[in-house]
Amino acid sequence: MLRLIVCFIYIAGYLIYSIPNLKRMQSLPEMTASKKDRIIHAVPYRWSRNIMKLTGAKVNVRGSEFLIDGPVLFVSNHEGDFDVPVLLGFIEKPFGFISKIEVKKVPILSSWMEIMNCVFLDRKDRRQAIKSIREGSEFLKNGHSLVIFPEGTRSKGGALGEFKSGSLRLAKDAGVPIIPISIEGTSDLFEKNGRLIKPANISLTICEPILFDNYKNQDLKELAAEIKETIIKSRNEQAAAS
Repeated sequence: MLRLIVCFIYIAGYLIYSIPNLKRMQSLPEMTASKKDRIIHAVPYRWSRNIMKLTGAKVNVRGSEFLIDGPVLFVSNHEGDFDVPVLLGFIEKPFGFISKIEVKKVPILSSWMEIMNCVFLDRKDRRQAIKSIREGSEFLKNGHSLVIFPEGTRSKGGALGEFKSGSLRLAKDAGVPIIPISIEGTSDLFEKNGRLIKPANISLTICEPILFDNYKNQDLKELAAEIKETIIKSRNEQAAAS
């Protein structure tokens, strides 16, 4: 319980403390997308690293050599609530998220997400969802990377859910590489403990990029299934090596 309280206080306190930084980031002068993203990402990067430190978790990262230059679409499985700080704090490449629209109501946090080029998706409103996909595609075309969780919900340590193919349209329309990501262990940190925080070992594996020329003519459902299998294979290899 103490770790949960400390993390909650830190998350809320840091958001308030970050307001001057937020205002400064919102008024950054014109510069390249990659440079601007790195400046903005520095704050959520520190915030996320500190959160994970407070949880007592150990994060093992593999595959950093696959972080290629230029915009990419990261496609990750979604195991638990701590997937987001793990990705923000341990992937050395700035990115935004495809997030559920309800998060847009959270003060300060939503403002940070907006300048990070996050996209807010309302799955209950098909028209709005299509508009969000187009917005995300424009972000990619303009040089910003994004992360999607195609399962749409947390697996909480169980078997991976179906990878919905619709969000992969982002990468195909923008013509950017796709990088699968495997996360394992975040549910051991939180969801499996009655929503209390317990130190855990977390594995984050960045898989080999799928270049646009290698998937541009592929059916999106087949591509989604292929990415899911890549992530499952990565998790199995990590388990065998442990």
